[in-house]
Amino acid sequence: MESLRQKSIKLTSYLQFLLESETDARSKQQYTVITPRNVNEHGSQLSIQVREHPKELFNKLESSGVICDFREPNVIRVAPAPLYNTFHEVWRFAEILNQ
Repeated sequence: MESLRQKSIKLTSYLQFLLESETDARSKQQYTVITPRNVNEHGSQLSIQVREHPKELFNKLESSGVICDFREPNVIRVAPAPLYNTFHEVWRFAEILNQ
């Protein structure tokens, strides 16, 4: 279990890094990660608050093969699973989100 938790922390931290270090100003205005930064205060998911057209963005992610969920009114939750998600898939998600 410890090795799974460590991979979970690394996957989620990598995703948060990618989303928060995006240099495109338009992308930064589009969403905010609202999950606490401290890894001891969250599990293996990030909540992303979307400012404009959240449901449309969620549908685009799903049509691109991303499995996530939507919470009204404007939050997309993403949970990289340490058993089967890769760092490449986390990177791919960030790329799709920022397009």
